Amino acid sequence: MIRISTLIETFKKPFLAQYHDQMLPGQVKALAAMEQCRTTLSLRMQAACPECGEQIFIPHSCGHRSCPHCQAHESQRWIERQTRKLVPGQYFMLTFTLPAELRTLAFGHQRIIYDLMMKTSWETIKTFSLSDKTLQGIPGAVTVLHTHTRRLDTHPHVHLVMPAGAIDTRRRLWRTKRGHGKSRYLFNHKALAQVFRAKMLAALKAAGLMVPGHVPQKWVVDCKPAGTGSKALVYLGRYLYRGVIQEKDILARENGQVTFRYRNAKTRTMERRTVSGAEFLRLLLTHVLPKGLRRTRNFGFLHANSKGLGQLLQIFARLIPQPKGRCCAAPAAASPW
Repeated sequence: MIRISTLIETFKKPFLAQYHDQMLPGQVKALAAMEQCRTTLSLRMQAACPECGEQIFIPHSCGHRSCPHCQAHESQRWIERQTRKLVPGQYFMLTFTLPAELRTLAFGHQRIIYDLMMKTSWETIKTFSLSDKTLQGIPGAVTVLHTHTRRLDTHPHVHLVMPAGAIDTRRRLWRTKRGHGKSRYLFNHKALAQVFRAKMLAALKAAGLMVPGHVPQKWVVDCKPAGTGSKALVYLGRYLYRGVIQEKDILARENGQVTFRYRNAKTRTMERRTVSGAEFLRLLLTHVLPKGLRRTRNFGFLHANSKGLGQLLQIFARLIPQPKGRCCAAPAAASPW
């Protein structure tokens, strides 16, 4: 296995010679952190065996959220937190993609545009849920921002995992859309794309950004069933805190080039890509987000401060059968959380 710190040590000079003027402050910090991660340059902690007394020094990890070495525990904690919020019913995964014509603008204004992508994708499904004849209420969604493809190319998109249900906070009702097999349906993906496009362009204009004149009319939004939602959350959680590539997928470092493997989403086969060492570091650092920009958020009744969350807990508590012999004065049964 070839470590990221080794690649940085090898190709840092040619990378800086070529891309130094294009680096953002967050990328500079990420490069320095990953270069020292678990190396002789990092701080060390002392560990001792309680039985034999043998002592060793272990190098610290850098803790940077873009480092593939670090944050594995945070990934698992995030999955556990989101899994506890799953509600009974059919889940869907929606993907809102920024067109290629806006990606240069997005890289120059990451904090603004990535934030708007998450907010407008949520506002889009909220609009559809409120106007849907079946739901007529506020939905809940877990959103995760991704900025890359598996080839490490720039491809900003937002994943939303949401149940096919909504809560009417005024009437305190929980409504769901039901379906089986091919009849599983949430919203029309073409209509979602049109509304997302309109909301996103309006938000960019309101933010004072100059939108290119050649923005396409058709944007891409995908909407697929996701079962009970647990597998979708595990999938997103694994990519959330491990950086854009795992070190086990870096296959070779030869003749100034780096070869890594990735899974082709269309063919579902493993493929390889070979780039120069400097280009590999550029691809790696392109997807370092600005400090303070959260790549995952909860919206609707899944937000921790949502008043709909408490009402939903009460609704599901009433739906769960009470054990026999329980006193009527006893507290309600536990919710699905």
